[in-house]
Amino acid sequence: VHYFNVEEHYRQGLAWYRAQMPFTFPGQLTVEKTPGYFASPQVPARVWDMNPAVRLLLIVRDPAERLVSDYTQVLHNRLTQHKPYQPLEELLLRKGHINHGYKALQRSLYHLHLARWLEVFPREQIHVVDGDALIRDPFPELRKAERFLDLPPRINPSNFYFNITKGFYCLLSGGHDKCLDESKGRPHAPLSTQALQKLCRYFRKPNKLFFEMVGRSFSWC
Repeated sequence: VHYFNVEEHYRQGLAWYRAQMPFTFPGQLTVEKTPGYFASPQVPARVWDMNPAVRLLLIVRDPAERLVSDYTQVLHNRLTQHKPYQPLEELLLRKGHINHGYKALQRSLYHLHLARWLEVFPREQIHVVDGDALIRDPFPELRKAERFLDLPPRINPSNFYFNITKGFYCLLSGGHDKCLDESKGRPHAPLSTQALQKLCRYFRKPNKLFFEMVGRSFSWC
């Protein structure tokens, strides 16, 4: 929805935001997902002002994989619009060293962004979802999210089937087949082994800081 991080939307007020939501019965929850909220400095305070009791789901994946996926999405958009583009390695490296100013890199420094949220929200209101595990086997991660949101368990392993074409699990719910859209599962842009190793070394310290903040570790490069 991009309500909290796009000024044009935020100026329209909470009534506009509510109007973007489906009708919700008493006892139901509506969940809104905008990945851009996490790294936008102004968003935590705005969310708190709306509802300080809100529960937050943070889906994270290997930050190196996230960076390459970020570039792949931008590359696809530029190719579709017939615009020029730079190879990933040219953006990521400057004279053989990691380019700290690359925006996709900045968005993968999870500890910096989470620190801003924790200045506003208590840690227990933020549930961290392992995005890599969510892809491999969605059910356990979704069951944890149900518990965090105090929802009765409604999702079962039988609700999922693996779509070989997409390379992801899809959800069967109420007779409807729900799969990730075509923007997901694209082959990643190429990145040399040497550049990937440099990227992984760069992320070691930021990842360690993030692990300490959330009280758990992940199997990232």
